[in-house]
Amino acid sequence: MKMTKKQIAAAVSAVVITSALAVGAGAAYKYSLSDVSSLQNALVGIGDIEEMHDANGDGGVNIFDLCTMKNELASGSGEVIESAVPVTEENVKFQGRYLFKDNTARLLQSGSAADFIVTGESASVVLAGDSGINSDKDYRPRYAVFVNGELIADKTMDESEETVTLFEGTTSQTAEVRVMMLSEASYGAIGVSAVNVKSSAAAPVKPAAENELSIEFIGDSITCAYGVEGASSSESFKTTTENFSKSYAYLAAQQLDADYSAVSYSGHGIVSGYSSGDKNSDALVPDYYTLASKYYEYNNEEWDFSKRTNDVVVINLGTNDINYVTAEFETRSIEFRDGYVSFLKQIREYNPEAMIVCTLGTMGGDTLYPMIEEAADIFREECDERIFCFESAVQNGTADGYGSDWHPSETTQINCGYIMADKICQALGIESSGLGLDAAADGTYDVALDEESGSNAAFYVGYDKSFWINMVVGGDSADDIEAKISGIKLRENSEYCLSFDYTTSVPTEMPVIVRGTDEYFTSSVSGSSEKQHFEETFTVSNADQAAEIVFQLGGTDYYNTTLYNVKLVKIS
Repeated sequence: MKMTKKQIAAAVSAVVITSALAVGAGAAYKYSLSDVSSLQNALVGIGDIEEMHDANGDGGVNIFDLCTMKNELASGSGEVIESAVPVTEENVKFQGRYLFKDNTARLLQSGSAADFIVTGESASVVLAGDSGINSDKDYRPRYAVFVNGELIADKTMDESEETVTLFEGTTSQTAEVRVMMLSEASYGAIGVSAVNVKSSAAAPVKPAAENELSIEFIGDSITCAYGVEGASSSESFKTTTENFSKSYAYLAAQQLDADYSAVSYSGHGIVSGYSSGDKNSDALVPDYYTLASKYYEYNNEEWDFSKRTNDVVVINLGTNDINYVTAEFETRSIEFRDGYVSFLKQIREYNPEAMIVCTLGTMGGDTLYPMIEEAADIFREECDERIFCFESAVQNGTADGYGSDWHPSETTQINCGYIMADKICQALGIESSGLGLDAAADGTYDVALDEESGSNAAFYVGYDKSFWINMVVGGDSADDIEAKISGIKLRENSEYCLSFDYTTSVPTEMPVIVRGTDEYFTSSVSGSSEKQHFEETFTVSNADQAAEIVFQLGGTDYYNTTLYNVKLVKIS
């Protein structure tokens, strides 16, 4: 029976783990870790069989020679050996889409990464470029290297080969390493060829452990974190300001301790890519979903969905369809809805058990989002119930800034990451930590007057939730007029940060309270016509389903107060 490469690899791993063979008499010399790696690669078809691979001298090359090499190395004197360990599926865990080309693992998509654990006195990783290195310096593939969670390298790929030192010293240490592509697939890939290590360990490079949950994010420039490091909204696209490690997608996966994958292309959509209103059929994510990458060097490679089963698939698409659809909304909205249904069915074909989470709205799209809800309803009727939708809040550039070309800033991406993690938990029916969520985001704004004091006030809530209150008759004391944000849910044993900006037309003292079944926080601020910022933390011991933030504004006639960016964020 002919064994497949995967079957051989599995057999190799099993025998290496369980074998207790002694060093064969035919072994004429000591073997290095690079010899072991070379033989292992040859056995799974990545490299060629060589004469020196016959470690036990029986005239054939098989897994028993690998056992001989490994046991000889393991039973040696602990000699420190320098070796180049190739990056393969046997010793590295891959996040996202990748493929092997020219004996190098190519990280193809936003956030695609090679994760491994290395043990030794010193270690470095060898990276390889593709044709993307010939682009302008601001449009080359960008990568990052993390060691034990700390960023040690962040640059664009400028050479055909680069070596990044992971650590060095005279004593052995073990480190967790992640090599990640920060830019998107359309601008080339990052190759990871080998890990150079000086070590006495029998297996100095091992794959990182797989996490229980795996999430795939399908999106456009928002998911790519286009311009997240841009200086202003007027700055145009560069890979040097695109950083997937600051994308809501990566941040959500990190918060949920999940493995992840991304398929994201700037300017792409469901039925039309970005345009001024005409149809752009060349930039449709559904056309490229099954490919490892759209980039021309790899676009003939289908992605193998069996490499990792996705538990959740997030779709954040539609932003680039908006101009096309709204130009003739009555007919094109139906086209968008039906195209979305088709894509949902395509996703289900390749992810039969995954929960599908659909969203739109960070850069606008309130007119189009209802069509996503309709598409989800059709999918439920024709396919299954494992689908969940939510409309993303529009970015608040006034408070949180903008990235390049009006894209989400780092602050917006962070906030979206917290929300996405929470929504995924809702979709899966598991408990969310609520970390990073603004408990006041969906609160009800109102003003309460003390009737006996004769107080009187008017108020207005802006589109950005700025809260303007005009005091006509202030009453006798501060609590005669209360501006309130109510309907707030607080979690037990949690720390919150209350923050807001404010102005008052006259100098005044304004008590600030967070209360519900108990009074959790109280303070007072001095107001003036100059905008000021307030921020303090407090802890809640018991859960409260109906708390409120209260600003006491009574006691003074004929003045106004404006509150901006009122947030109550869970921080631990």
